[in-house]
Amino acid sequence: MSTSLKKLFIYTALVIATSVAYFVYAFRQIPQAAERETFLSELGEGVGELAMWALIFIYLRTVLKLVMGKGAISRRLLPEYTAPPAASIFKKLVVWLDRTHVHVGIASTALIILHVVLMGSPFSNLFFPAVLALVAWQAMFGFFLRWRSTPRDVKKLSFSVHAQLLTGVMMGVFAYFGHVLVDA
Repeated sequence: MSTSLKKLFIYTALVIATSVAYFVYAFRQIPQAAERETFLSELGEGVGELAMWALIFIYLRTVLKLVMGKGAISRRLLPEYTAPPAASIFKKLVVWLDRTHVHVGIASTALIILHVVLMGSPFSNLFFPAVLALVAWQAMFGFFLRWRSTPRDVKKLSFSVHAQLLTGVMMGVFAYFGHVLVDA
């Protein structure tokens, strides 16, 4: 296993450990709000599920690129990896995922915000503001990547920040523990 992949696993383990520690603290110290079953909250659950599938779609693209050894992210995470010859089967899928990535990213950002608004999520649970901040962070740098008037140095910074798998790991872990805490 490469050192870059080991670092990613260590980072993920640290994020999970920190999240578990906060989860235990919040579960014991913060009073849990009663769950409200309304039409809007039920609609919010459906919107949240759509947002989850949109994010899975986005990160499937990243995983496929890593498996195929394609793109700058694979060179950053797995510099000594070479793609197997059978990976060429997925080239058309990756091209399609590349073309739809921007649209699915915009939709997932809107769906996440709509989900939070419809659910009326309690912000005493710090996982939710953290997820919203990470989503805004990804959306802002993704916007700078696509905006034609972005200066070259800002575009370069935006790519390095937006393409970080570390942000996706944090979003996934925080969203999971935030939902478990609400449902507890």
